[in-house]
Amino acid sequence: MSFEKLGVMKQLLGAINDLGYKNPTTVQTRAIPLVLAKSDIFATAQTGTGKTAAFGLPMIQRLRANTQDENREIRGVILSPTRELSMQIYEDMKNFAKYMDLSIALLVGGKDIESQQKILKKGVDIVIATPGRMLEHAEANLSLKSVEIFVLDEADRMLDMGFVKEIRKIHPLFPKRHQTLLFSATYSEKVRKLSKLLLTKPAFIEAAKKNTTVDTINQKVYLVDRERKAELLAYIIGSRNYRQVLVFTKTKASADELVIELKKDGLKCGIIHGDKTQANRSKTLAQFKEEKIRVLVATDIASRGLDIEHLPYVINYELPSIPEDYIHRVGRTGRAGRNGEAISLIDIYEKYDIKEVEKLIGQKIPQETVKGFEPDPTIRRKDIEDVKLKSEHKKQEKKHVKKKAPKKVTAKSLKVTKKKRKTTKRD
Repeated sequence: MSFEKLGVMKQLLGAINDLGYKNPTTVQTRAIPLVLAKSDIFATAQTGTGKTAAFGLPMIQRLRANTQDENREIRGVILSPTRELSMQIYEDMKNFAKYMDLSIALLVGGKDIESQQKILKKGVDIVIATPGRMLEHAEANLSLKSVEIFVLDEADRMLDMGFVKEIRKIHPLFPKRHQTLLFSATYSEKVRKLSKLLLTKPAFIEAAKKNTTVDTINQKVYLVDRERKAELLAYIIGSRNYRQVLVFTKTKASADELVIELKKDGLKCGIIHGDKTQANRSKTLAQFKEEKIRVLVATDIASRGLDIEHLPYVINYELPSIPEDYIHRVGRTGRAGRNGEAISLIDIYEKYDIKEVEKLIGQKIPQETVKGFEPDPTIRRKDIEDVKLKSEHKKQEKKHVKKKAPKKVTAKSLKVTKKKRKTTKRD
């Protein structure tokens, strides 16, 4: 199957050929004809499977501008949960539409809202935005009455970040008859409920099994004591000569601390998290893509929206609080059919968290130790979770205890129960 056979027009074929696109991915093969046919779509596809092109190419084709229309109104809206992802989608859409007469705008926080309003007044066909900034513009009288296509990308992450209120406020501003495309990397009850609110008789696309990771990613776990994690990380990167590695931490504080330790070991590092300005984050990401920085340390703010070509390694310095975020983290590697490696450094406090991840993705992740960094077998957990685990273990034991068979009721036993109680002097 080729993009041409999917119905993609010549101008778009030229653009994607410039980008090196050859054969469409599974989600692209299934989604593009449906979008062109104006069907609502509910698609679950793994991160890195080409979702942006799956909705972006047919969206551009359907909304290609009429050059004679001077009063352009917004006809396409794409919402994504983070600035980074919105910026990445914006760049992709601009590349797709390079041979088309189409105006595309980016509306995200951290940028001057007045300058964005000036761009909108000139006339825009497609808007890519984060929910908060989109709502700000809508409340400032931005008209959405001409929207034909609405895309909600990374819907699961959108809900995790608490954007459901913004979505509920924005959606009624669209005309009743419009096409909605909902894409999610994972499937949950919350996403299902949201789909019922937004979609009308949708076509369902499941490009892979629910909540799974891409097959081209080699996943492994290294067991290590918490105090030696930074040392092991530096050893892995240095001894194996990793040239470009993305490292995830759970908190901003641990990200800051880790960068200090890695720099002591002579590794060129960059850092991305919520306390960094948008300009700083963009500059750091650009340096990482150009391999001027060897290690990029990030919190989950970067687990989506980082599209780094040929990124070979992702390392979980700490497991995420939400198991689903593991899928998005490791999905930064192994993209578009390429091979990638995802390593997780697990201490005694995370040994049970990895089981939740394995349960979610439906597979066991091999656990190993690195020579010289074996965990101390005498270390025991000393937190409240220890008590919880013991109680859960006891519950499991009770389930396996065989119930005693009930005593048989006989005539003799009935006589015994009916026998009068012996009286005493006290009676």
